[in-house]
Amino acid sequence: MVIAQEQLPRSTDDVRAALRTWTGTVSIGGARYSMGGQIAAPHSLHVDMRGMKEVVNFDAARRVIRVHAGMTWRDIQDVIDPHNLSIRTMQSYSNFTIGGSLSVNCHGRYVGRGPLINSVRALQLVTANGEVLELSRARDAELFRAVFGGYGGLGVVTEVELELDPNTLIERIVHDVTMEQYPAFYREQVLPDARMVLHNAYLAPPDFDRPRPVSWLVSEKPATEPQRLVPRDLDYSREQNFFWAMTELPVGPLLRDMAERRLLAGKDLVVWRNHEASKDTASLEPRTRRISTYLLQEYFIPVRNFFPFLRDLARILNAHSVTALNVSIRHSPADTLSLMTWAPVEVFSFVLFYKQRTHRQASAAVRVWTRELIDAALANDGRYFLPYRLDATRAQFERAYPEAREFSILKARIDPGNRLRNLLWDNYL
Repeated sequence: MVIAQEQLPRSTDDVRAALRTWTGTVSIGGARYSMGGQIAAPHSLHVDMRGMKEVVNFDAARRVIRVHAGMTWRDIQDVIDPHNLSIRTMQSYSNFTIGGSLSVNCHGRYVGRGPLINSVRALQLVTANGEVLELSRARDAELFRAVFGGYGGLGVVTEVELELDPNTLIERIVHDVTMEQYPAFYREQVLPDARMVLHNAYLAPPDFDRPRPVSWLVSEKPATEPQRLVPRDLDYSREQNFFWAMTELPVGPLLRDMAERRLLAGKDLVVWRNHEASKDTASLEPRTRRISTYLLQEYFIPVRNFFPFLRDLARILNAHSVTALNVSIRHSPADTLSLMTWAPVEVFSFVLFYKQRTHRQASAAVRVWTRELIDAALANDGRYFLPYRLDATRAQFERAYPEAREFSILKARIDPGNRLRNLLWDNYL
């Protein structure tokens, strides 16, 4: 895609000046993980937020930090870890920028926390005409709730104020639970347990019927890992080679079994919460993208339809011979704050981690089975996550997110010239 110009602002004033000076289309980018190739717009001024990486204010006693939106979660961890504090809600990997995470309203494995909006106190937004707005639940709440999951369509988020949690030692517990038992197990043993910090369950192909639930509980045991944070810039070639072998070689299923045994062997692990939260996406990267790559999809399903969707998921993936590495099951309470919510009711989320070839025919094949999965989610009163590929039809998008009508009206009011654009909104609005 050809953009007209790129700017790397260092402050809110820089962003404001850029929007006031440039009269054409504007697109916004950060670490380029949350939305990947969807962030740009043709012939736009592309605002690269990675130059805005300062701490605006940090109050360790109140467990509150205000930062530039171009900071990554890992940048924040470097600041707050010496104060024994941890980020309340974030993705499972630390490379994402705060602005990008907010724009998709991310979530993680945090038990009972739900999406990011629940731990954001306030944010600063620069609108298309260069106006700087301070937003919170009490101040312009309509716009505040629309920015989360708004994918940069309403303005440039320049500052974010976050609530923090204590950085505790956490112990890894691997549970022995059948698929039939899992929803009740989560409801009765995971969700009510105040010691629970993180939880998800892994499902392996081809049957996706043997969950491996993993919990991280607050612990008083001594740490088995001396590092408080995962060191930056580690060499992940071993992990990259393992993923390649698991998906390309005939011994792939055997390697998968070995990985599961390794998971079980590590069940006595005790680490700092920040260590588990500071993982690097480099560990998931392919050696090269010339032939193939790894991607994610995610589907949010009401608790009552857990099993019907799971059966549909397995059937569709197997019918299309999808190279799935795993499916991670997570949970979220109903999100009553966000406008473009992916959890209008309590949901289990199914995160599909898969591999695909990068040639055009492979991409077209993915589009076919992705639309089948979206239809399955919709048939089970669920939704799909918007950050990934633009494979959904316009009808599927509108059915999954009926709130888009209200979002569109709000966007027309705050950005009447439709200057703030990207491929996602161009495709669906």
